[in-house]
Amino acid sequence: MPAREFSAEEISTYMDGLLRPHAHESDRTEAMLPSPCIQNHAANLCLLPDGALACVWFGGTMEGMGDISVWMSRLEPGADRWSAAMRLTDAADRSEQNPVLFVAPGGAVWLFHTSQPGGRQDECEIFSRCSADGGRSFGPSQRLGDFRGVFVRQPPQIGPAGEWLLPGFRCVTPPEGRWTGALDTAVVLVSRDQGESWQAVEVPDSLGAVHMNPLPPQDGVMPAFYRHRFADAVQRSLSTDGGLTWSAPQPTPLPNNNSSVQAVRLADGRVAMVLNPVNAGMSDQRRASLYDEIEDEAGEAPQGTGGAIWGVPRAPMTLAMSWNNGATFPLRRDLETGSGYCLSNNSAEGLNREYSYPSILQGPDGALHIAYTYHRRAIKYVRLTGITRR
Repeated sequence: MPAREFSAEEISTYMDGLLRPHAHESDRTEAMLPSPCIQNHAANLCLLPDGALACVWFGGTMEGMGDISVWMSRLEPGADRWSAAMRLTDAADRSEQNPVLFVAPGGAVWLFHTSQPGGRQDECEIFSRCSADGGRSFGPSQRLGDFRGVFVRQPPQIGPAGEWLLPGFRCVTPPEGRWTGALDTAVVLVSRDQGESWQAVEVPDSLGAVHMNPLPPQDGVMPAFYRHRFADAVQRSLSTDGGLTWSAPQPTPLPNNNSSVQAVRLADGRVAMVLNPVNAGMSDQRRASLYDEIEDEAGEAPQGTGGAIWGVPRAPMTLAMSWNNGATFPLRRDLETGSGYCLSNNSAEGLNREYSYPSILQGPDGALHIAYTYHRRAIKYVRLTGITRR
């Protein structure tokens, strides 16, 4: 039985980071991460070298606004409360989004994130910071390559010869008008010198397949999963050379609503994914674009989607399991249910009701750690110890 939906007042009350047992599910513990921000979105989890669990996300008033920054909270080993949020970026007049933490083979902790003016994803840049003390402090911000218009969202993987494989997607502007998402394609940024330089490798025939999420290989086959701009189905492509080249993305049986998914390879070889199993054919709710509430400098709001579909409800939030490298996902468990209303990004007035942008990893003890957006007001954390087996 999923948790009941919180009111705006209850969300504020519970944003203290304290771990609480679920009222009806004995294998579930959860918390709302502390944050001073009105809006909190796009969580990513990472196990740090000292055993702490870290979560990064972006927060501010509304996605795309200049006060959006990257934040981080930690759950120390054995602790019963997440730490107060620490701001990691603060560039004036830039919306800093989609943070990812990466523990490099040598133990350094890297932060990658995007930075854009307003709602112009096609003008974004990628920046990084590096921590030499396990993620407690970070060095200066550095621009990553010259990849204007490339967004990141998912954790990197290590290639067959130690390459760093940072998945991303190109935010492509149409010949006329503003970015809509309809022309976006997948790309992998490859570094062979521990992050000093990067090369872009395109994923073939990947129109509309974004948020590429590669996993470690099984029997020599490496799968990657994608959000779908046309709100049809979660996409999957395969690599047989350790992630250096990829097949064209193809639809899986899992519906997708043009919202992020994330999967992880479990210790027993299974694939666990968190997602909204909803697509455009299951709802008639639509909005003009992701940033239709934000006006640009000229006072013009973006118009039309150009084929990309926005506004399909972002609920339920579901955990799905696969035993065949992500070809099918027969086992599913709802973590949250509700309307998933996302025709507005407004958190200040409590208009948004989505559960979205999940992150998932498995701890050394086998437990699953999951984090996701709760009404764009908070980041919710869930720990599950009773993972159903075949």
